[in-house]
Amino acid sequence: MFSIQLIGVSPGAALDARQREIVNRCGCVVASSRHKPLLGDCGLEIIPIAPVAQTLATVAERLVEKDVAVLASGDPLFFGIGRTLIAKFGAERVVVHPALSSLQAACARFGEPWDDIFILSLHGREAAGVAARVMAHDKVFCFTDRVNSPEMVARTVLEVCKGIGDDQLAAGYTVFVAENLGQDDERITCGTLTEIAGKGFADLNVMLLKKPAGAVKSKIAFGLREEEIDHSRGLITKSEVRAATLHQLRLPRSGVLWDVGAGSGSVGLEAARLCPGLQVFAIERNPMELANIRANCRKFAVYNLTVIAGEAPAALAGLPDPDRVFVGGSGGNLAEIVNHAASRLPVNGRLVVNGVIDKTKTEAPPLMHEAGLTVTISEIVVQRQRFPEKSIKKMNSIAIMVGEK
Repeated sequence: MFSIQLIGVSPGAALDARQREIVNRCGCVVASSRHKPLLGDCGLEIIPIAPVAQTLATVAERLVEKDVAVLASGDPLFFGIGRTLIAKFGAERVVVHPALSSLQAACARFGEPWDDIFILSLHGREAAGVAARVMAHDKVFCFTDRVNSPEMVARTVLEVCKGIGDDQLAAGYTVFVAENLGQDDERITCGTLTEIAGKGFADLNVMLLKKPAGAVKSKIAFGLREEEIDHSRGLITKSEVRAATLHQLRLPRSGVLWDVGAGSGSVGLEAARLCPGLQVFAIERNPMELANIRANCRKFAVYNLTVIAGEAPAALAGLPDPDRVFVGGSGGNLAEIVNHAASRLPVNGRLVVNGVIDKTKTEAPPLMHEAGLTVTISEIVVQRQRFPEKSIKKMNSIAIMVGEK
């Protein structure tokens, strides 16, 4: 049975004698336009690496008669074609000859250890949520593309910092970019977010972002206490109710959550911390509460929550469609909010309304039903007692109304 000889090429390197010997033993070689010059006049059939589906079919045909060489950048098993070849032909038919990866080469140029790095590939990913994925880690190495370029990543991180009022974090980031590694026009750039955001870079690049020393880290995954969260006049979803509400939301690992009438943002805050891949939009009209939400994001290092200043439902118009909607306050616009949310929820989407006052408890269920949702109602009565004290603090009963589409 013939095999695929998968040969890694270090950034900017030529084929060494051993690699040339492997290639010469094969019946043909797969190479990109960038690697083709390394082969010289090898006398073998050279198969382009793209389109991949066609290339795989050709490789399958050639393997009937002889080994096939494939040239790949760096370590082919590190965000490379190795995964695709093994999935198609099986590990027993793919012999890997790894070389220095672009991560290793870049970190050597940056003078940065990489054993503590979080690796993030932005190739072909949607731009939405990129900043949150980057900012969730202290030290991130990014594989970029033409859309998610270094300047775009830097701009989006700056926008998140600005949105929560964290100028110190924005100014403290250090960013490295390596362009055209190993080539004659290789360039290494180090700068602040603002400096990188204002530059342009070659298509072939990788980047590293480092948070400043002493940046906020949150050790609690779930269960923030009311006294830990900045809020005004007691306007906060109580801990027990918040836990039940998040359970009823059945949060997806990724997607969009609207926290309507967010107040201090406690529900959206906990949701964002529980699901880093979730985009949370906290909609609030009160300037004091808006300041509280931003302060809470800074305090608990929450970067996947976007603050929307305005009144629902008008403020919802420009937001991406939600997978989940929580209504903690409606400002007298409950019917309009329910109808708008229901019209934009997908199948199996969820709308959760918390009702403290009798008016909300009475009006929300029929409104949700008329909007085409299947409605269930839970009522919670919370009593708190500090042992061994005997006084019991009883809070108002709260109805949690769940509508599923």
